[in-house]
Amino acid sequence: QVQLVESGGGLAQAGGSLRLSCAISGRTFNSYAMAWFRQAPGKEHEFVASIRWSSGSTTYIDSVRGRFTISRDNAKNTVYLQMNSLRSEDTGVYYCAARVGVINRDIRMNDYWGQGTQVIVSS
Repeated sequence: QVQLVESGGGLAQAGGSLRLSCAISGRTFNSYAMAWFRQAPGKEHEFVASIRWSSGSTTYIDSVRGRFTISRDNAKNTVYLQMNSLRSEDTGVYYCAARVGVINRDIRMNDYWGQGTQVIVSS
């Protein structure tokens, strides 16, 4: 069974940076796609970014493009989300997810997801 564990969340000032990590344990496949979702207070889960494990191809939503970078480290079996130029609207719980093939924008339609790590951005 695959398990995803997020870490790296915390409190940041607007304009600051945080790096989130998603540690992957269990059996994985090169055909997996990985993604980050977030849930702002009182709102539904929102897709943020994805990466294909084998090719490294990435996708971002417009609001984070140029500020956030999703990446993977094969040796550490870890996916990262580097968040720069943080804004108050980036506040929320961030979740890592995985799916064979293409990520589904509904987090619950993916094969695996973690318990989340909280990010708070103050103005």
